[in-house]
Amino acid sequence: MNFHTRKWVKPEDLNPNASLFGGRLLEWIDEEAALYSIIQLENPRCVTKYMSEINFISSAKQGDIIEIGIVATHFGHTSLTLACEVRNKMTRQTIIKIDKIVMVSLDEEGNPTPHGKTKIEYTKDRFEQKK
Repeated sequence: MNFHTRKWVKPEDLNPNASLFGGRLLEWIDEEAALYSIIQLENPRCVTKYMSEINFISSAKQGDIIEIGIVATHFGHTSLTLACEVRNKMTRQTIIKIDKIVMVSLDEEGNPTPHGKTKIEYTKDRFEQKK
């Protein structure tokens, strides 16, 4: 799993218990899943279709630095399935795991569209192929 994004937990991210608000964390995960999918599928119109059970394992507090990890687990005809783990950057303690996030590639009218991808591609490799 690649951990691309780091977030610093600030006062505005906290719930009344002074820990990271779960909704804020899910917002960050959804954004990371969308960005990952857009880059992998080379389509700026990728949307979240499904998230499996969300398993909160531990908490984060103000001042913590967390990192969001995403990995592609399956390429469908119009979809990309991801797994996600969020952990504390300093302690490596897992905060949340989501086993399955399904993202769908859409056409300009908002309909699912085939993306033609079958494996993880890295942006640097796409640039090297165009030389």
